Amino acid sequence: MKKTVYSICGMCAVRCPVSVTVEGGKPVWVEGNSNDGGMGKSLCAKGGATLSQRLDTQRPTHPMIRTGERGEGQWREATWDEAFDYITEKLQGIISKYGARSIIFSDRGGPFADLRKAFMKALGSPNYHNHDCTCGRNVNHASKSVYGLGRKGFAYDYKNASHIVLFGRNITEALKVKEVKGFLKGVNNGAHVTYVDPLATNTASKATRYWQIKPGTDYALLLGITHYILKKGFYDKDFVKQYVNGISKLRDFLKPYTPEWAEKETGISAEEIMAFCQEINNDRPKVIFHPGWMLSRYSDSFYASRMIHVLNAIMGSIEVPGGLFYPKGPGDAGSAGLKSIAGNVPAPEEKERADGCGTRYPQFDKGPGMLHLAYEAIDTGKPYPVKANFIHRHNPLIALPETAEQRRIWDKLELIVSTDVYFSESSWYADVILPENTYIERDSILRTEKGLKPGFGRRQKCVEPINDTMPGWQIYTEIAKRMGKGEYMPFESIEDIWNYQLQDTDIKIEDFDAKGFVKLAKDPIWYDRDKLKFGTESGKIEIVNKKWEDMGVQCLKPYVAPQAPADGSFNLLFGRRGYQTHGMHHNNPILAELLGTNKLWMNPQAAKKIGIKSGDEVEISAGDTKGVLQAKVTDFIHPQAVFMLHGFGTDVPARERSYGRGVADQIFMKGKLTDWDKAGGSPTLQGCFVTVKALS
Repeated sequence: MKKTVYSICGMCAVRCPVSVTVEGGKPVWVEGNSNDGGMGKSLCAKGGATLSQRLDTQRPTHPMIRTGERGEGQWREATWDEAFDYITEKLQGIISKYGARSIIFSDRGGPFADLRKAFMKALGSPNYHNHDCTCGRNVNHASKSVYGLGRKGFAYDYKNASHIVLFGRNITEALKVKEVKGFLKGVNNGAHVTYVDPLATNTASKATRYWQIKPGTDYALLLGITHYILKKGFYDKDFVKQYVNGISKLRDFLKPYTPEWAEKETGISAEEIMAFCQEINNDRPKVIFHPGWMLSRYSDSFYASRMIHVLNAIMGSIEVPGGLFYPKGPGDAGSAGLKSIAGNVPAPEEKERADGCGTRYPQFDKGPGMLHLAYEAIDTGKPYPVKANFIHRHNPLIALPETAEQRRIWDKLELIVSTDVYFSESSWYADVILPENTYIERDSILRTEKGLKPGFGRRQKCVEPINDTMPGWQIYTEIAKRMGKGEYMPFESIEDIWNYQLQDTDIKIEDFDAKGFVKLAKDPIWYDRDKLKFGTESGKIEIVNKKWEDMGVQCLKPYVAPQAPADGSFNLLFGRRGYQTHGMHHNNPILAELLGTNKLWMNPQAAKKIGIKSGDEVEISAGDTKGVLQAKVTDFIHPQAVFMLHGFGTDVPARERSYGRGVADQIFMKGKLTDWDKAGGSPTLQGCFVTVKALS
């Protein structure tokens, strides 16, 4: 007998609503949850590989405790009781010697993280981090400096847009299914699309204008664009008068940054810049300048994103169809929200975070923190020793630069615990691996789904686990109880958690059965455009934010040209394809076949100079680090850059399908673990250079 179970995908960070067909207790089909109007039955290739993930034997299927040296791959299988006892004993010793503040947590993040934050608070540590230091922190901090709102303070109405501007936002490959469908509807409806990137990705093929910009000069182009828009009056003067402070200061700051100046910096002609601005003027206010998703790129990426936020403001494209809108929450629909588990746990006595967020770096959010800044505490013991690291579905050893240097620092930890579905590079270097169920085998806490029609969503277990694995909520509640902190996480079942979360609402658990989610509004909710409020102290959009200036962050920073690569060297760019999630799925039985190995993209002009043709093997090097890849010679990359897909070059032998395939990009990022954007906080991952030579 067949049945349909509604859940939430776990194959990437987007977590799309899915419908799972179960027959005889086994999953036989997975597709998008068509009850969600924007989703339909669509699913990306990663979601399509769900069933092969469950059946994959090359992943941890039992708790494991390390017996050899870290990274050697010497393990013994353990029972859950043995693993929990091992962790508890180690933690108790560490806390007794160094205090609870010596524990850090490195999380994938996302809508189910509330319970893991509660776990850290219960232990007494302020040091929770998620992956966003290598993704959207620059964007988030730029947004807060302009609007007083984080990067998720606005969403985008692509399907009704007249012009969509994307600076490296590879929307069709680093994808959210609903977002891509909305974007393609906009394209089909005639929206102009301007795509700016040194690499012509698949998204460039959907663009009406593609600019192959010189690497690291996005900020220069944005300065030239904004200069011309203000000069010509191509902006919403009424909106600016009502809601924007500092337009005259912006105008004065931009005086030297003409389109002609921008052409010299970026390689984009002044005539094209001016034509673009005229087109934007015709298309506004249904204009979206996307401020960036993964913007851990260059030393001025914060300022590039900040100028994009300013452009959206002066376009008057906020809270209008076809522009940006505030994602509405339960309160906007007249409902209480989900009760926070972490919110019910007292704050740790230690106020200073190991990474300095909120204290040494007052401009950086304390919530997700900055993991790379905590490495100093591990390495030096300042501001205090850090001795234990919990890692949940995160892979810092390849997400952050310089894998070897990270391992050197990690060796100063006394306990590394990894909870993951896979053998990641980071879990392979841990002391204990706690295998989590695949997503169709586990329940998760409820999530809030913000948007024009806010609501709540549920991931529920579709089938029983086929291995000795455990859901994350149970792992952390069990450790908390063994550490004597069960009063803060007193849950015996997922139903206990769901009922706790729903206690202030009128929603019952069974209300999720019909569709997998509960909407709190029948019709889209839009705010009154004459009564908008922003999160700044003035309540307005701040082009120059005094609060941020007082924290040492210059709001209008003069442009500094990036360092150019020496002869024979190139900017190293990296990215991904629509069927990969960073480095997660390279060993998936289906996705491994699609991914194969990575290649080194090179421009024909650059390749000709050093005698390289497509298909040739080439050596990539940075200092004494070397790798060999096959060259892909193509016009689709800027002559000053080379490109490779991320996540390859794994040295984990248990991942037999991907072991030894390709080359890892992060090993070439010399010095980048400590080279980060001082305004936005993120590492400058694409500010490194490699040398390329032909192999005879």
